[in-house]
Amino acid sequence: MESRTDGVAEPSAVAAVPPASLSPSRAGDFMQCPLLYRFRVIDRLPEKPSEAATRGTLVHAVLERLFDVPAAERTVPRARSLVPGQWDRLRESRPEVVELFADDRDGERMARWLGEAERLVERWFALEDPTRLEPAERELFVEAELESGLRLRGIIDRVDVASTGEVRIVDYKTGKAPRPEYAEGALFQMTFYALVVWRLKGVVPRRLQLVYLGSGDVLTYDPVLADLERVERKLLALWEAIQRATRTGDWRPRPTKLCGWCDHQAVCPEFGGTPPPYPLPVMAPEPGGGEQGRMGRD
Repeated sequence: MESRTDGVAEPSAVAAVPPASLSPSRAGDFMQCPLLYRFRVIDRLPEKPSEAATRGTLVHAVLERLFDVPAAERTVPRARSLVPGQWDRLRESRPEVVELFADDRDGERMARWLGEAERLVERWFALEDPTRLEPAERELFVEAELESGLRLRGIIDRVDVASTGEVRIVDYKTGKAPRPEYAEGALFQMTFYALVVWRLKGVVPRRLQLVYLGSGDVLTYDPVLADLERVERKLLALWEAIQRATRTGDWRPRPTKLCGWCDHQAVCPEFGGTPPPYPLPVMAPEPGGGEQGRMGRD
């Protein structure tokens, strides 16, 4: 870990290494802001836990654990009863989340936060019937290496396999469904997973399903092979841009409205900060390297 002084982050005590794989989250980071990708993957700067993200982790844990009990016992009361125990487990495995409520002396804010988690869990029952589901996999870690050598990896919330062998990939979102013009990002994540499953199993998933607990929406998409080939081409182009930035040390910030939520403003040039010294060897930039984080049309 590093400390910060006057807006400058000191390098991590852990030796930095070039990125070796790509996940949906990190791909999204680079497309959003290459400098954010650098801070998270290469510098590994610490970030404070947020209530929203931690609540999402808690809800995911509850929905995963509910399938441990027989189908007839997968009820709303049983699911709500899992929340306190999973919160205790989360605090044990990730002590930093305790900071969220360090100033909540009477426990009122945490109680309200836990109540919101329970309501999200309860809403799930209006969207899916867990008594009729028997997932083939839950919180499944997947990793595949493409012919190019790029390793793709991620964690799939749930995989359902029909008796006919058809595969459905399900992802829980504790936020609200995006407006149609912003749905591409979520679909990118799901087609990323579908690509990995296809490369691992030789099977194109029949359905991709996003369950938005925050708004009570279920969005589905039935991919075809051309979709997976398209996302593979995009990922290869993105990986080339990441490798180029890794070699040259040229990680440019891309200001957006999301900057207001970033933990790294103190070391971001857009906010008057100075990034920590680049911890990897630097090569001269290649001529005509192109714009970072942009993927052209297929």
